[in-house]
Amino acid sequence: MSYIFLDESGDLGFDFSKNKTSKNFIITLLFTKDKSVLEKIVKKIFKGFNKKELQSHNGTLHAYKEKPKTKIKLLKDFVEKDCGDIITIYLNKDKVYTNLQNEKAVLYNYVTNILLDRVFTKKLIPTDEKINIVASRRETSKFLNENFKNYISMQLSKHKANIEVIIATPSKEKGLQVVDTLSWSIFRKQEHSDDIYYNIIKSKIIEENPLYR
Repeated sequence: MSYIFLDESGDLGFDFSKNKTSKNFIITLLFTKDKSVLEKIVKKIFKGFNKKELQSHNGTLHAYKEKPKTKIKLLKDFVEKDCGDIITIYLNKDKVYTNLQNEKAVLYNYVTNILLDRVFTKKLIPTDEKINIVASRRETSKFLNENFKNYISMQLSKHKANIEVIIATPSKEKGLQVVDTLSWSIFRKQEHSDDIYYNIIKSKIIEENPLYR
């Protein structure tokens, strides 16, 4: 069995007068054949925390909240373990059609499907065994989560692969905590021209493309 862990960075807001609205939206996939290695990487990070740090984390790493040394340690461990490959797509929100700007769930599903479709069409990963696509639960709405799951499952059915889409929390699927840090690192480069973290993992990125040029 293989796994694709999926996460995003940035936001889908389009009011650029607000300081916190990002210029880019990035979706990152982490492909691995052994998710237990990812779990060990996360557990190793937690073993290095003191009691106060453990209490503040509540069992989950969030890249944007972590200290630089924690993120760098995780990224270096990921590369050293050689336990997965990274595929990413970035969206320049200035180029998004107006009719999609007010349909955030539709836009998210659309961008995610384009990335996954590229993965399977270009055979970037092996498809001769079952693949679990594990996405982080983005919405509190059960309907929106099910809509995403059903949409992606339907769109990928044409590839005739054994694919299951799973919605999970990062606390349950620790691979989501790893891909969160990977995606954040790519976002830092794209959004803020900060490539310190990106340079650690760039050897593991097998494809990186814009959606709209």
